[in-house]
Order: sequence, then structure tokens, then C-alpha cells
Amino acid sequence: MKKHIIMTIMLFLMILIVLTGCGKSNNEKQKTMRVGVVLYTQDDAFINALTDCLKHYFEEMEDENLKIIMTVRDGKDDQSVQDDVVEGMIDAGCDVLCVDLVDRTAPSKIIEMAKKEDIPIIFFNREPVREDLMQWDKMYYVGGDAEQSGIMQGEIAADVIHADEGCDKNGDGRIQYVLLEGEAGHQDAIIRTDSVVKTLMDNNVKLEKLSYQFANWNRAQAENKMTQLIEQYGEEIELVLSNNDEMALGAVAAYDSMGYPEEKRPIIFGIDGLSDVLVAVEEGQIQGTVYNDKEGQARQMAKLAVDLYKGNSLTGYDFKDEKYIILSYKKVDASNIKEYIIDDTGAAK
Repeated sequence: MKKHIIMTIMLFLMILIVLTGCGKSNNEKQKTMRVGVVLYTQDDAFINALTDCLKHYFEEMEDENLKIIMTVRDGKDDQSVQDDVVEGMIDAGCDVLCVDLVDRTAPSKIIEMAKKEDIPIIFFNREPVREDLMQWDKMYYVGGDAEQSGIMQGEIAADVIHADEGCDKNGDGRIQYVLLEGEAGHQDAIIRTDSVVKTLMDNNVKLEKLSYQFANWNRAQAENKMTQLIEQYGEEIELVLSNNDEMALGAVAAYDSMGYPEEKRPIIFGIDGLSDVLVAVEEGQIQGTVYNDKEGQARQMAKLAVDLYKGNSLTGYDFKDEKYIILSYKKVDASNIKEYIIDDTGAAK
């Protein structure tokens, strides 16, 4: 009897050990992936929207075997600050870096630090110089084609001008325009500016430049610059071209604050497809924008980051030169705005 009791106890203990071992094995199966997301600034509406999308897609990719911790830090529009932020993230423990460079020509320190620790980098929004991106096989770029965005903006503007003779308010056969540029020396700003003007001219729109003004992608700065331009040129301005939506909204705000009636305002065009601008297009305050596919970019970044972390094959990506994932822009104007306006239920109107 005593022997039977001892055997029963031993059997119970063995079962307990096996169960405990299984529990430990299941816990060990769940790995934690740490992603460091470093922005050029947290004051950019499009970048913040893209970051929110990225967080959403990382959450979707979590399962019982993988937990993803995404940490976002601000580069404060200063490359040396951004370098220090990346160094801190690497020291704290980071498996993949997603970096929106302050200065696309100065990624050397970030690359050196990541390469030393064997941490893959996904650059986004601001494309590094090709020679820098090619120097290590664990670096990639996800973004849009700046030239395409400028071309599409020009095509939308040309369509509006040709469809409405009233755009040429003074009837001189030319469109007097101002252009709000994103940033001095910034590749996308230069390309968007050059391509939109060239596209308008290629589409038989005669232009007369009144002024180019840098507003650093910022709504408040654009409102200030636009106020000065209105004070200088008044109703001579027939067209406002903006390198991004935030500055286009700044132009609208300038006309609002100065009390200009709708019939005396110029036509205004942006780039990015921010929610506020989509509403402004629907209401007729802005005549068009070019949708920058933040959802598609974020989805590709999240998937690529997880595959790099797991060491998976990257054969399923539509790479350009094995390094670039480029997503197309989309033209948005009054004719298709309802496809992009989302109501409270999350559906297009």
C-alpha cells in the first residue's frame, strides 16, 4: 500500500514536471522584436499619419509567437540629434531600425552604427543617396517617386485650368503663379517643383512666375509666407502650387484670415492626401492633391521589418534594384474625391 502511494506521488510529480516544461517551452516560443522608428521631426502631419499606420500594421502582425515593440523618437530636424537618438536606441536594444533621415546626404554615422551591430535599416520618406544605400546588403528604402507626384500635380492643375477659363482672372492668356517649396536643397522639394512646372508647360499652360517661397513643409510658415505674397501681389495670384498639403492648407488659412471671398481666390494644389486637404478638396477650397500612399508604405515597411528580423526570404517584394520599394501616387480632385473621403464608419462616402 505504501509502495503504491509512493508510485502515485512520483507519477504526479512527473506529470507536473512535464506540464511545467511545456509551459516554459510555449513562453520561450514567443519572441520580442524591437523596432526603432526615428523621424526627421514629429511636427510633420504626413509623417505622423504614416507612423500611425506603421504601428497599426505591426500590431496586425503580432501573434502568439511574436510580440512587436515599436518605439518612436524625434530627430528634431537636426542630423546630429538624430544620430544621437539612433545611438541611444541601439544601446537600449533594437532589432530593426526605420529611419526618416533629417539630411539624406548624411546617413554615414547611422549606417556605421547599425552595421557594427548587424541591425537592418529601412529608410523611408527621405531617400538616401544611392551610393550610401548600396554599401550594405541590409539597408532598404520605402517611399514614393517625387517626380511622379510633381507630374500628377501638374496634370491635375492643367485639367482644371483648361476646363475653366475663369482661372485666368485677368484674361492675359497666362497664369500668374506662386510656389510654396518644402525645403531648401531637399531632393523631393526640388524634383516636385521642377516637374510640376514642366508638366504644366508641357500641357500648354502659359505660366508667369511671381514668386517661389520656402515654407519648410509647415502650415504656419506657409500661412505667413502666403500672407506676405497676398499683400504684395493681391489678386494677381491666379495659382498656388504647394510641395505638400500642409503648406497648401497654410495658403487657404492666409486667404481666410484676410477675408478673401471665394471668387477672388486662386486655385490651390497640394501633395500628400492628408485628411484635412481631402475635406478641403470636397468643399472646393483646394482644387486637388496627389495621394501619397502612407498605408501602402507602412504595410510594406512592417512586412519587410518582420521578414528581416526572422531571416525570411525577400523574394515576394517588388524591389527596384533590390533595394527600393516605390509605391505610386494617385491623383485626387473633385471628380474622384468621394473615393478618398472616409466617413465615421470607416467607409468611403
